Amino acid sequence: MAKQKKSKFWDRVARLILRNKIGILLGIILITLLLSTQWQYMRFTYTEANLLPDDHEINIEYNNFLDIFGEEGNLIVLGVKDTTLFTVNKLNAWNALSDDFRAANEVESVVSIKDLQKLVKNNEEQRFNLEPFIKDSVKTLAEIKTLQVELFNKYPFYDNFLFNKETKTVRTAIYLKKEIVNTPARKEFVVKTLMDKVKVFEDTYNLDVHVSGMPYIRTLNAQNIVDEIGLFVLAALAITSLIFFLFFRSFRATFISLIVVCVGVMWTLGILGLLRYEITVLTALIPPLIIVIGIPNCIFLINKYQHEVKLHGNKVKSLQRVITKVGNATLMTNVTTASGFATFIITESKLLKEFGVVASLSILAIFILCLLIIPIIYTFLPYPKDRHLEHLNKRWIGGFVDWTVRMVKEKRIAIYVTSLGLLIICIIGIYKIKISGSLIEDMPKNAEFFSDIRFFEEEFNGIMPVEIMVDTKRKRGVMKPATLKRMDQLEDLIIETPELSRPISVVSLVKYSKQAFYNGTPKYYQLPSSELERGLIAKYTKNSFSEGNLLNNFTDSTGQYARITTFMKDIGTDRMERIEEDLIKKIDKVFPKEKYNVTITGKALVFQKGTKYLVNNLALSLSLAIFLISLFMAYMFRSFRMIIVSLIPNLLPLVVTAGLMGYLSVPIKPSTILVFSIAFGISVDDTIHFLAKYRQELLANNWRIKKSVYSALRETGVSMFYTSIVLFFGFSVFTISSFGGTVALGALVSVTLLFAMLSNLLLLPSLLLSLERSIANKEILKKPSINIIPIENDTEEISEDSE
Repeated sequence: MAKQKKSKFWDRVARLILRNKIGILLGIILITLLLSTQWQYMRFTYTEANLLPDDHEINIEYNNFLDIFGEEGNLIVLGVKDTTLFTVNKLNAWNALSDDFRAANEVESVVSIKDLQKLVKNNEEQRFNLEPFIKDSVKTLAEIKTLQVELFNKYPFYDNFLFNKETKTVRTAIYLKKEIVNTPARKEFVVKTLMDKVKVFEDTYNLDVHVSGMPYIRTLNAQNIVDEIGLFVLAALAITSLIFFLFFRSFRATFISLIVVCVGVMWTLGILGLLRYEITVLTALIPPLIIVIGIPNCIFLINKYQHEVKLHGNKVKSLQRVITKVGNATLMTNVTTASGFATFIITESKLLKEFGVVASLSILAIFILCLLIIPIIYTFLPYPKDRHLEHLNKRWIGGFVDWTVRMVKEKRIAIYVTSLGLLIICIIGIYKIKISGSLIEDMPKNAEFFSDIRFFEEEFNGIMPVEIMVDTKRKRGVMKPATLKRMDQLEDLIIETPELSRPISVVSLVKYSKQAFYNGTPKYYQLPSSELERGLIAKYTKNSFSEGNLLNNFTDSTGQYARITTFMKDIGTDRMERIEEDLIKKIDKVFPKEKYNVTITGKALVFQKGTKYLVNNLALSLSLAIFLISLFMAYMFRSFRMIIVSLIPNLLPLVVTAGLMGYLSVPIKPSTILVFSIAFGISVDDTIHFLAKYRQELLANNWRIKKSVYSALRETGVSMFYTSIVLFFGFSVFTISSFGGTVALGALVSVTLLFAMLSNLLLLPSLLLSLERSIANKEILKKPSINIIPIENDTEEISEDSE
């Protein structure tokens, strides 16, 4: 009964498509045009990937920090490590370059050597005067030598901020206006102002200028992602169409497939714009993914059409049978693939949720386009020529299928032993997997900005900001001696941590004030030690600093909140967690909770916590994918044992991939987390095709198990091989990326799908034969509720002379 209803439904669908082909084509063109109008709303994200839910505690703390102190990632640094900089001509040019940037509308302030000022005690007015180290410009080498002596030996306040006294590396700090950091204006400044001026300076004075800082890194990294979208799309089109042509030897069929997937990509971009989603490092992968996933759909449909034409020569009947016989199976496989992507929607991470929504909608859209466009176009075309049908007679692919049949017949025990051995070895490898929460690990290693990151890590201990916010719970509590002393103790721990840079806070300014009070003597760079000393220094500091002074950024206007800013090297998640634990222990020891509320935040920490959050949700999303696909299996077969048998060959490749990640030191990170749900959703397609044909064969062969298994294996083996090859090489396209995470994603999914193909061709039939009595229960099959997909495989050219 269920089979008859389903058959009638697909008969009606076929008639609807073939009788309304002009209207359907016009509808597709209209929808495509409407979606193309949404492309204008596509925009690239100007913020870092936030992997945490908006209401997560870490996000709340970070947003609270931003509310008090504003955007923290607004610093761009320029650095030069060259002794020839300390000549009159080049040093003045370096300072002039800083003045040029200061005049830009996007810049809030610039701090260079020329801007550094020393506090000089003025006894007459009982205040500190601010005197520049350089007045206008340097005129002699003697002035430069004096400047070096003072900066590198006398004023620790500036050490590791604008210079490294040991290596004589000098840098300039450019603070962008906080309101433009996450807008297109940031890109305009970096690309059209910053890079051009730096290039002219380098060429003119023969100096190598290193540039870094989060706004700069984010801009160039984002540009690389945009550039790679086109590269991926072209590469995916090239490799999949080449494989398609090699299979079919038909320019016509290849061209039709390209039309379908190109329209699919246009719809995907339209969906992105319609939903007002930003293009992120993940959503940028969807257009080539649609090409890779769409081509196998085309293979199934076109191959079935050509087989039917060769069988009886009736074109209309052939197209009708393409829809009725392959439509339902293709629908189920696309639904399972979409389900694998859709599981990311439940992660509560905006980045993954948007990826899951667009990917799953696009996969369903490409199925609809394939089902509509391919049969309709072929109604307007002449019969395929004999040379277009020659691939149906290829014997080499039959040899591969014969090998799988022999293995299942004669080497079943070897298949089980090999599978068990792989399982054990890979479970051991899983325990070697590490988690990476690095912001820059996946960035292009050969890019100049990446080498500049390493330069600043070596010279100044990193550029990834880590912020510690101290809430004193009372106004003007920051300047209390007890608070300053506690902050100083915490800063001592930061200084002792080699992965963190020297911290910057109001404590540094207070120490500098004491040094100035004692006429600039370096040994007095410390906090005031007595009430009397504090009172005397306070008289001098009261009116010494203007409101716009740089270090006023480290306290809020009420004096209740203070910030300690340090920068961190690109380190592993484990080490980052140890550092965080040490800081928390020190905070708990030094700052009484009843008087202070101290939080650690910053972009690097938020990203690391986001990675941990995703790892914790990996099991949930994968479990949901397994559950959803189990429901599809239950709907199709009404057998619990069949569900178990269908899942085993698809879970084993995931374990193998996880084991390989452990042995090859590929860490779990946002990009590689995607592998498992995506690969599972795609690999189970082969299982559906095989089991659907197996059920048909059981009914056709009066429940003779062996004959049914071997017949199903022969008929589905070719298409499983074809589609797996397309998917393998299609996902391999991502390995040409310059981003480590994208490379890992492409390689791991490709390997997983290859293992899945072998698992479905060898392990699945073996399990069916070994458990035949339990699975092929005649009474179950006789139940009218059984759902059997009416699928005839699109590669029936293999002779059915087995068994």
